Amino acid sequence: MYKKITLLFLFMMVTINVFSQQKKEVLLTINDQPVYTKEFKRVYKKNLDLVQEESQKDVAGYLELFIDYKLKIIEAHNQDLHNNPTYIKEFSQYQEQLSRNYLYENKMTDDLALEAYERGLEEINASHILILSSYEDLPQDTLTAYNKIKKIRERALSGEDFLKLAKETSEEPSAKEHGGELGYFSVFALVYPFETMAYNTPVGEISNIVRTQFGYHIIKVNDRRERSPEITVSHIMISDKEDPSRTFDPEVRIQEIYSLLQQGESFENLAKQYSDDKNSGKRGGQLSKFTKGDLRSEKFEEAAYEIQEVGEVSKPVKTNFGWHIIRLDEKHGLGTFEEKKESLVKRVQDANRLKIVTHKVNNKIKDKYGYVLNEDYKDFFENYLTDDVLQRKWEYDSLAPDQNKRLFTIGDKELTYSDLASYIFTRQRRSKSYKTKQALLAGMFDEFETLELKNYFRDRLEFENEEYAAIISEYRDGLLIFDVMNKNIWNKAKNDSIGLKAYYDDTKEQYTWNERVDAIMVSSTDSTIIRQAAELLKQGKTADEIKQQFNTKDKVIVIVSNGIYEIGKSELPDGFVAEEGVSDIFSKNDSFSVLSVTKIIPPSSKSLEEVRGRVLSNYQNYLEQKWVQELRSKCKIEINKKALKKTIKSLKA
Repeated sequence: MYKKITLLFLFMMVTINVFSQQKKEVLLTINDQPVYTKEFKRVYKKNLDLVQEESQKDVAGYLELFIDYKLKIIEAHNQDLHNNPTYIKEFSQYQEQLSRNYLYENKMTDDLALEAYERGLEEINASHILILSSYEDLPQDTLTAYNKIKKIRERALSGEDFLKLAKETSEEPSAKEHGGELGYFSVFALVYPFETMAYNTPVGEISNIVRTQFGYHIIKVNDRRERSPEITVSHIMISDKEDPSRTFDPEVRIQEIYSLLQQGESFENLAKQYSDDKNSGKRGGQLSKFTKGDLRSEKFEEAAYEIQEVGEVSKPVKTNFGWHIIRLDEKHGLGTFEEKKESLVKRVQDANRLKIVTHKVNNKIKDKYGYVLNEDYKDFFENYLTDDVLQRKWEYDSLAPDQNKRLFTIGDKELTYSDLASYIFTRQRRSKSYKTKQALLAGMFDEFETLELKNYFRDRLEFENEEYAAIISEYRDGLLIFDVMNKNIWNKAKNDSIGLKAYYDDTKEQYTWNERVDAIMVSSTDSTIIRQAAELLKQGKTADEIKQQFNTKDKVIVIVSNGIYEIGKSELPDGFVAEEGVSDIFSKNDSFSVLSVTKIIPPSSKSLEEVRGRVLSNYQNYLEQKWVQELRSKCKIEINKKALKKTIKSLKA
């Protein structure tokens, strides 16, 4: 519980505004360090609805919670957690992500997502011809490849058969066999420059020359068609994951349910009663609409799209999640952009599309702060770098003062040749492989420039934008709270098996089983059958004997389970009373059930292993309370009573 509360505070607590602290009213001091009224009021107003304990909802009670939070931040710094490499890396990642909003990166990404959505409404059938050419080829080799594809395009435009031309000239490995035919594809199937050219070329025409990392292409678009529509289906799932408590074979159970469906039983009722997908089971098995490629199971999608008629039900299908019976409920279009936006944004952040965003962002920063590049760096570094850099073995110490010239300036910050040399030296060990120094220098400079431009923007942003400063400070302290709790409470509790056992022994009365029954439960949609089953149970028939009595290979009449059931749990019918012998017949969702209780197990303590998770959580709460008291005892906390009185009055107004 306390771990959840602390995680909540990662987002709840907004730290002090850096812009105008000097003249703010001090609410309290901790070790003579001021905490301002404005900060507390902002946090209180923002998070009051999230506080669950009534005692902490009034200002004085909330102030105690706030002080505890501040004490943990101080302790995190005392333990030097703010210098932990993992903390620094995670904070930097968040800082980069948050600053995207202020760089308009998200707007640019949204534009690409909209483009992808519009392209994804149709599929294109195309063929292509490829002349191989790497981005690292020498200029003369690149020109040779370009001239070759140019001549091939002229032949295609003059009317030569594209299929024959591809088999004759294309350097794609399978061209001689397939003639460059790609079949139907849609957005994200191919690299972005190729995709863009294909979508911009009318049916029947030959595209302009387009370059990708593979070389130069020309494309002939053969056809366009709408994509497969979204569909809505319902399913009943029986998981095949190992479960020691399960009393049936998953494949047998799904076949039993399928037989019940064939006999006219309600799909919805069976899904509610038996499906292991509890979320959809509550809705009668219905899933959210999807199209091909949306789900994590290609087999499920294939089976769903094979169903032709609305209302039709599939035979049992095996997927990576278990066994399913699928019913087609509705055929839709492809969904709106807003419905698809979240997933599209994730997909457009691939390397090719990301280059477009990066280029635009870099130009924005340059325009905002001013940028001057020394173009002479290329000649210098092509001579200064040795061929060892291509084997990632280049050694670098330092540049002589007369060599260390200005590389570029951004705003009031100057980067020098030595900064780039250090970056190349460090980066070479984990960079991609390059064939030439020219290509390596170009790639390394682009990376270095982008990194420094964004760092400069982020560093300035915390001083220029009050909203950003508040949010980034909140996250900075939130991460420290997590780390200090993890080190001092959560991991400590996990590793203290002796302390955990002692705590359990002292509090074991909190962890008890309700009354339980050892019973056979029989269910059916036929009340007459259930009455017959009840008679058989009174005769002492076993679960297997009852199944044999009613069920056949082709027809399932009853579903039988046996095991230990806890009173009050959902597995038992509403109104069930623990008594030995055969119960009354219960009815729910057009289904009937009866139980035969062979043994009543009285309430008893649960073993530590049975409730380890709950005990561990409570033990962590206990340790945290002790720890916070220790923090309070070693810190000097002084509350400005006059300021607190004013704060209470203003917050109640």
